[in-house]
Amino acid sequence: MKEKKELSFEENLNNLEKIVQDLENGNIPLDDAISKFNEAIIYANKCSEKLTNAEESINKIINSDGTLENFEINDK
Repeated sequence: MKEKKELSFEENLNNLEKIVQDLENGNIPLDDAISKFNEAIIYANKCSEKLTNAEESINKIINSDGTLENFEINDK
């Protein structure tokens, strides 16, 4: 059995943009529009999750002992 490949952020975003364009055109029957809307929500959630993971990763620094620590700037 073939495993489904996880889509990249860019692939999810492109799929989301395509659905939005289709829905904005308004030439889709209601049942199809509802189905596409639900599909768009899935793509949007996947994009949001990947952005959150990327933000968390970027906000870490590597200490001299190799451990990760949250990066914070104290302006005081």
